[in-house]
Amino acid sequence: MKKYLALISLLFTAVTAFSQAKHTVTKASVTFQIKNLGVNTAGTFSGFKGELQLDPAHPEVSRIDASIEVKTINTGSQTRDEHLKGDSYFDAEKYPLITMKSVAFKHKSGNSYTGTFYLTIKDKTSPVELPFTYTETANTATFKGTLNIKRSDYGIGGKSLIMSDDVTVFIDVDTTK
Repeated sequence: MKKYLALISLLFTAVTAFSQAKHTVTKASVTFQIKNLGVNTAGTFSGFKGELQLDPAHPEVSRIDASIEVKTINTGSQTRDEHLKGDSYFDAEKYPLITMKSVAFKHKSGNSYTGTFYLTIKDKTSPVELPFTYTETANTATFKGTLNIKRSDYGIGGKSLIMSDDVTVFIDVDTTK
C-alpha cells in the first residue's frame, strides 16, 4: 500500500510540475538603493535573464532562476559605475553575473508570496528571503519584490564609515505566459 501511495504522490507531483505556467520575460527592472554620505544613492542593472515558472495553486513546485549582468550597472555617473565594476566592488571582469536560484515558495495571502533563494554575488552564495507579489491577467503576469541585503556578506566595497552596509533591491518583471 505504501508503494502505491508513493507512486500516486510521485505522479501527482510530475503532473503538477508540467502544468506550471512558463513565463517569457517581456520587461525587467532591477534597481537598488544605498545610503552614501547619508544620502540615498540609486542605480539600476539591466541584462536580466530568467526562467520563471510559477503555479499559484502549487507554489511548492514553482521555480525561478534569474541573472543580471554586472557590467550593466548604471548610477548616472560613468566614473562611479567604472569604480563599482572594479575589483574592490563587483569585479565585473571576474564575476560577470549576479544570480538568484529559488529554493522554496510560500503563499502568504492574495497575490503575496515569499520566496527563498540562493543569491550569488562574487562567488559568495547566501540564502535570502524575497517577499513578492505575483499578479496574473489573461496572458501576462507581473512579479514585484523587494530584497534587503548586506553588501559585506558578498565582499562588495569593504568597510566604510560613509557608505551603508544595507542595500535595498527592487525587482519588477513583466512576462507573457
